[in-house]
Amino acid sequence: MGELIALAERRADRSRRHGRAETAFFYDLACPFSYLAAERVERLLGEVEWTPVAGFTSPWGHQTAELRARSEHRAAELHLPLVWPDRFPAGVPGALRTAVRAGEVGAGARFGLAAARLAFCGGFDLEDPEVLAEAAAAAGLTLDDCLDAAGDRSLDATIDATARGLLARGVTELPAMRSGRHFHHGERGLTETAALLRARTVYQRPLAPVG
Repeated sequence: MGELIALAERRADRSRRHGRAETAFFYDLACPFSYLAAERVERLLGEVEWTPVAGFTSPWGHQTAELRARSEHRAAELHLPLVWPDRFPAGVPGALRTAVRAGEVGAGARFGLAAARLAFCGGFDLEDPEVLAEAAAAAGLTLDDCLDAAGDRSLDATIDATARGLLARGVTELPAMRSGRHFHHGERGLTETAALLRARTVYQRPLAPVG
């Protein structure tokens, strides 16, 4: 029985490579820095696997004022809007479950970005079924699929297993990026991953013929 549980945990852990995308983006829809990265991740990294995760504490603990101030400063540096949801800081388990389902049907990026923008550009509560349905519609999910996923607690297994997998690999904050076997975490880790990908591209580029 123990082996079966371990195998199920391994399959649920999305910190490992799944699908055809070598690069993955791990985000929490309740995290402002995840939103700031979500706006830029595909421009900097190209195609990535969007993977929802939760269970990470802020580097500032319960210092919400400090988190807000640092987020607003970074948003200003990036020239991005930032509006605080009324319930911030609070988890959004239903939205994360829907994000898991969206990823399973190939709509992870569309849903993740739409939901992040509703939360941190519009200040909307993603646990409101009408708001969640709007994000799902932008991703091409039906209302029934959205509401079913939001209430499906079995999807928490993937979210939780992925969090444990990231922690085991040394990731301590979100967002996080994986390229091959390399992990970078924190919103500024996005530029580190982009630099790694550029260096890898240069290294793999064939040399021009001489003479």
